[in-house]
Amino acid sequence: MSILLRLKHWQLFGLLIGIPFVIQIIGILSIVLAQNQIMMFAMFPLIIISFTGVFFGWFYAMAVYLNKKLPDTVRIKLTKFKLSLLFPIVYIVFFTIFMSGTFGNLIGGGDSNNTIQPGIFGIILPFHFFSMFCIFYCIYFCAKSIKTVELQRHVAFNDYAGEFFLICFFPIGVWFIQPRINKLFNAEN
Repeated sequence: MSILLRLKHWQLFGLLIGIPFVIQIIGILSIVLAQNQIMMFAMFPLIIISFTGVFFGWFYAMAVYLNKKLPDTVRIKLTKFKLSLLFPIVYIVFFTIFMSGTFGNLIGGGDSNNTIQPGIFGIILPFHFFSMFCIFYCIYFCAKSIKTVELQRHVAFNDYAGEFFLICFFPIGVWFIQPRINKLFNAEN
């Protein structure tokens, strides 16, 4: 995972955006060339899972690496972070596979009973909100870790609010956060 910390900002951006974009182009070409709409729904989980793997892998690498560089006076436990990272990953994988299969059956011309039941959203909604909470906790953890390592002291939200919002708006934030991670990572090496 430390390879994600060594990547330049444009390389990380390319992984986050480029891989899903290429998979999506392949799916679109399969629709245009082969007239196969089902193929696009087979590609959908690949797009989401590839993005999720790189994005959450970056979070994990940042958190684990930065936790080792924290000053002795400041310790942040990784257990809650790891659990908060695991839940959205599992949820996103299951949700994308479920939705891909559901919409694939609807478009594929399955029998007329293949409709989305409204009650399923009552089950999905709490998991979705908890997943969002976990993602925000992971962003908070990474932002706080970055600033704590840079300042080598306890930090308040005012100190790391910029990092928090940069990570939230990742396409822009990667261009600013990753060079700082590179600097911290290269300082050790």
